[in-house]
Amino acid sequence: MQTGYYVHGYAPAEGERLHDQAATLAQLLHHDTLFRPPGLVLEAGCGTGEQTVIVAPQNPECSFVSIDISGDSLAAAERSARRHGLSNVRFQRADVFHLPFTPDSFDHVFVCFLLEHLADPTAALYSLKRVLKPAGTMTVIEGDHGSAYYYPRSSAAQATIQCLVDVQASLGGNALIGRELYPLLTSVGFRDCRVTPRVVYADGSRPEMAEGFTKRTFTAMVEGIRDQALSRGLIGEAEWDTGIADLYRTAEPDGTFSYTFFKAVARKP
Repeated sequence: MQTGYYVHGYAPAEGERLHDQAATLAQLLHHDTLFRPPGLVLEAGCGTGEQTVIVAPQNPECSFVSIDISGDSLAAAERSARRHGLSNVRFQRADVFHLPFTPDSFDHVFVCFLLEHLADPTAALYSLKRVLKPAGTMTVIEGDHGSAYYYPRSSAAQATIQCLVDVQASLGGNALIGRELYPLLTSVGFRDCRVTPRVVYADGSRPEMAEGFTKRTFTAMVEGIRDQALSRGLIGEAEWDTGIADLYRTAEPDGTFSYTFFKAVARKP
């Protein structure tokens, strides 16, 4: 991720979690991720391409330039694109703060799960705005870990979630950035900004969401920062283990889990 620290790491297990997340949330987040054709789209912070292989096929008349600062992630993204037979995507290594493109190069910019990892998301948005054409669109999707609600309630589970928020903040990120998208975009000068909440909800009648999101996306994400949380003294080992077990407990047939993503679409004047 660009000039920041990706709190979740780059281990194979994280790649599996990202795949599960993308597959589970594809319809919720991307049913309306559609760009006016023909257009050139910059995807900033594409990572391993989990969003790319969803969004690019939905926009076959558009061309994509998908960038990331991690060479290993880009290699994985290219392999995934080949497996999916994508012909409208070009991958390039680049830093979102120092984009190697001339001003007004792109018709659209697409950013998904990037800003939360950056120490200066405002500067990143200014950089992206520079390469966007006048009247071009900016689409941003981010989560907000403060939006997690679940049953049965558990103070230990809440403590583990707070550990993730705190660890990410200590590394320069913001796990609560979803709620800030509107003021961020408008402060940078974007116009016609519209933000819509995208709520994930799982209970016993939606076992696929309990498995795909509650267990394999959210709880796996929290579980992945165990060593960082313990080494920083943010929580004791016994409370951590109880909290993770309680998060998994919410995925049982009599449990519930809710989480909100925020999707913003705005326009450059």
